[in-house]
Amino acid sequence: MGKNKLARWAELGTFINVIQPETGNLLYGDHSIKGNWKRDIFRNENPVVLELGCGRGEYTTGLAEMFPGKNFIGVDIKGARLWRGAKTANERKLTNTAFLRTRIEFINSYFSTDEVDEIWLTFPDPHPGKKNSNKRLTCPWFLNCYRNFMKNNGIIHLKTDYAELYHYTRNLALKNQIMIMFETTNLYSETSQEGINSLKINYPDIYESLSGKAFSIRTHYENMFLKDGLKIHYLAFRLEKDKIISDGR
Repeated sequence: MGKNKLARWAELGTFINVIQPETGNLLYGDHSIKGNWKRDIFRNENPVVLELGCGRGEYTTGLAEMFPGKNFIGVDIKGARLWRGAKTANERKLTNTAFLRTRIEFINSYFSTDEVDEIWLTFPDPHPGKKNSNKRLTCPWFLNCYRNFMKNNGIIHLKTDYAELYHYTRNLALKNQIMIMFETTNLYSETSQEGINSLKINYPDIYESLSGKAFSIRTHYENMFLKDGLKIHYLAFRLEKDKIISDGR
């Protein structure tokens, strides 16, 4: 491990906006932060939004600046990437931002019933191929995990350059009669922008989450995808707490 990486790891441990427990500590129960994010971390009652697989935290910090009335938590297992997001949040004095270093498979150990309002999945690993579909962050297993701690009809945003992941998630939503609020296979087209504007009338809560501003945030990888001429796919849907999600087989 290089000196820079070691220095980042050491600094990450000093950040008060970062929680990074050892995985082994969860073998005997939930983390003490579960159910207490608003009280212990944010010290307010504002809505909580997660970015799962946040990488460098571009969306976590960007959304936190745009929506100061919400709390944002970036979740990732890679400490070196998480360091960048936490460092940016500290430099910009974003008190409505926190980071959690863990594998997303353990997410239920950190969040309690009705603790989360929204989830962003920004360019998650698509796990190509049918045999790998059960590893995707939008597979039934993960969606059912999210139901445990999301508020009823909480919003999930998926943003991806990978058409297979987009269509997999869309088809899963249709099979389970999940309400799709907005969908597009070319996010930055004029037609998509018109659709986003129409949300103001039909779905004011999701429009507030986007307001046209959220899509001005572009991750490091997204800029690479756009430079290569790839189209960005986006899907927003509601997750009902009492509806068990299945693969439809």
